[in-house]
Amino acid sequence: MSKSRCSVALMSSTVAAAKEANATGPKAVELVLVKEQNGVQLTNSTLLNPPQSPAQAQDRETWSKKADFLLSVIGFAVDLANVWRFPYLCYKNGGGAFLVPYLFFMVIAGMPLFYMELALGQFNREGAAGVWKICPILKGVGYAVILISLYIGFYYNVIIAWALHYLLSSFTAELPWTHCNHTWNSARCSDARAPSSSPDPNDTFRTTPAAEYFERGVLHLHESQGIDDLGPPRWQLASCLVLVIVLLYFSLWKGVKTSGKVVWITATMPYVVLFALLLRGITLPGAVDGIRAYLSVDFHRLCEASVWIDAAVQICFSLGVGLGVLIAFSSYNKFTNNCYRDAVITSSVNSLTSFSSGFVVFSFLGYVARKHSVPIGDVAKDGPGLIFVIYPEALATLPLSSVWAVVFFVMLLTLGIDSAMGGMESVITGLIDEFQLLHRHRELFTLVIVLATFLLSLLCVTNGGIYVFTLLDHFAAGTSILFGVLMEVIGVAWFYGVWQFSDDIKQMTGQRPSLYWRLCWKFISPCFLLFVVVVSIATFRPPHYGAYIFPEWANALGWTIAASSMSVVPIYAAYKFCSLPGSSREKLAYAITPEKEHERVDRGEVHQFTLRHWLVV
Repeated sequence: MSKSRCSVALMSSTVAAAKEANATGPKAVELVLVKEQNGVQLTNSTLLNPPQSPAQAQDRETWSKKADFLLSVIGFAVDLANVWRFPYLCYKNGGGAFLVPYLFFMVIAGMPLFYMELALGQFNREGAAGVWKICPILKGVGYAVILISLYIGFYYNVIIAWALHYLLSSFTAELPWTHCNHTWNSARCSDARAPSSSPDPNDTFRTTPAAEYFERGVLHLHESQGIDDLGPPRWQLASCLVLVIVLLYFSLWKGVKTSGKVVWITATMPYVVLFALLLRGITLPGAVDGIRAYLSVDFHRLCEASVWIDAAVQICFSLGVGLGVLIAFSSYNKFTNNCYRDAVITSSVNSLTSFSSGFVVFSFLGYVARKHSVPIGDVAKDGPGLIFVIYPEALATLPLSSVWAVVFFVMLLTLGIDSAMGGMESVITGLIDEFQLLHRHRELFTLVIVLATFLLSLLCVTNGGIYVFTLLDHFAAGTSILFGVLMEVIGVAWFYGVWQFSDDIKQMTGQRPSLYWRLCWKFISPCFLLFVVVVSIATFRPPHYGAYIFPEWANALGWTIAASSMSVVPIYAAYKFCSLPGSSREKLAYAITPEKEHERVDRGEVHQFTLRHWLVV
């Protein structure tokens, strides 16, 4: 009898060791027969490699509250582009008719891609690079999106610095962009906006106090001849940039435990301010005209390809897919979190925010247009010009203008901060998950990252910094993001397999995604992304800022920046293939098979080499 106890004890210790050694590997059964002294045989079978969630396989911090995660995702996805980009696109592309292609692409691509990234990060519990243990040869996709997020940080923080500069300048009795009596104003400055049909040709050269404050008072653009004449950093903007970097560092240095608390302010404040601005905006003369222009429906515009292209591109950028941020945030979720519900909620909130912000924007644009007796088309624009020229101009004419200016720029500051936090978290999480040395020194590594972005951002706060900003904005996060998302969905849906990915989601949520989501991941979303990538290249236009045309060398530099991130994918794939042992077939098998299934490759069982793997949905 004692002998049988020893056998059972030995078997138990062996199984326990096997459990620890393999968390998600293939299932194998050990059958043990123990013969006791009285002739009775006992049979015991045990799973050597029981299914075990990645959450059990490693100790990883999680969000303190579910609301921390939701607010972080919403705060990242809802950024400045929701205020300065979507309303203008809606106005330009047929008003309410633009919602047709926008919602169509949201359903067939936006939500599926959003859902895919949240599930991918939550199941694998790693950053943008680490999740590619599901297909090692495509790990370069993870490094590419990390690099893109880093590039964006170089210039996105500058927008926040501009907002902070405006905020500090608003604490005055009279806003500095109200009149043309300042040292930075030129002879062309005029308090009255010239109508577009003015018979006086000299009127076309007049500028407003708000426009001159931004370009001459803040940027000092008049002291630069172009991108090859940057000049030194402006100390006022550099000081604001320092404050932004300090705020970002202390929001990120402890991980999601600190950033999850910061977003309670940065993610909710914009909604409070937008509501206050809406209440004020709709009471202004001309507001109804602006809102009518925003919502006017012209279904004939749907026959134009440019309308559908604008909607497709806006979906990709507004949701923030392809930057590794959603993967990083969801990797800190509990393993059983309902990521499907999160994807639907947060992507819907993002779209509703974009749409509702249009009422705020165009109520003020209608007011400015009526005040200067010009068509709304003359004041409606997107980009920095809307929030740093047109909106400040409108606010300057209101009673208690300084108060409204403070409120508005606090909103811009909070919109920018949580989006910048998301981008930095993508870089930090993606790299510390790959290199344990960095993980042990997260605080120091975070400091290095934010300092690096600060040093390169200084180029954007020089006299000609707006040219560097425009170049980075045009090339660093354009086609490269679309390419990254395309490779991501191909890697997940085709190489890893929709069926296996659905099994992962079922293991987390208890329910397999419906056929609709699987069809989107497998066929519809890749086709959509391929279409957008091709169109973005075919319709490429060189960047410009106002009348300034960038020289050829600047465009070449821009394409080099874009290619530097995209080239990481094939370069890493070639490196991975060459570094693996065995014949070419064995190298390929190991390269496209999930790391947890490499034992099957050793036995010659490679699902990716079967036709069923590529056809099953």
